[in-house]
Amino acid sequence: MVKNTTKIPENDPLNNPEIVADIDTIINANRYLPGATMVVLNELQNKIGYITEPMQQYVANKLHVPVSQVHGVVSFYSFFTTKPRGKHTIKFCMGTACYVGGTPQLIEKAKQVLGVDVGETTPDGEITLEVCRCVGACSQAPVVVVDDSVHGRVRPNKFPQVIRSIQTKQNQ
Repeated sequence: MVKNTTKIPENDPLNNPEIVADIDTIINANRYLPGATMVVLNELQNKIGYITEPMQQYVANKLHVPVSQVHGVVSFYSFFTTKPRGKHTIKFCMGTACYVGGTPQLIEKAKQVLGVDVGETTPDGEITLEVCRCVGACSQAPVVVVDDSVHGRVRPNKFPQVIRSIQTKQNQ
């Protein structure tokens, strides 16, 4: 367990000695690289899947940088998350073409079908809903990105098929 002045929640990765060892390994391997903060955070996101506030403080202390610098990187880039994501992510493009093309209605349908809001994960831990900026498929608006697959011209009445595509992946 990592000692810190702030209370670390019981379920935080910093309470797992193996994860702390992984974090330390990543920090030590990258601390002297140009842009070390970004490199370390990227590696942590890939390894652990999310970066909690206590982890941000820990990284800042280890790299001898202000916690505001670490938090600034985590909060600026949409790739980073401070909470665990589901096994699958559904991202709704909020670029202008997609927004005008019906993304808000898709989001409402997703909330209705899955029972969670954007930024949340279904209780079974399977699906996280997120928004993203333009994915560069404007001619296909509105666009939904499921994991790494782009689905274009999605309509609210077709959204359950997007969910089925995830369930089909799980059963394979």
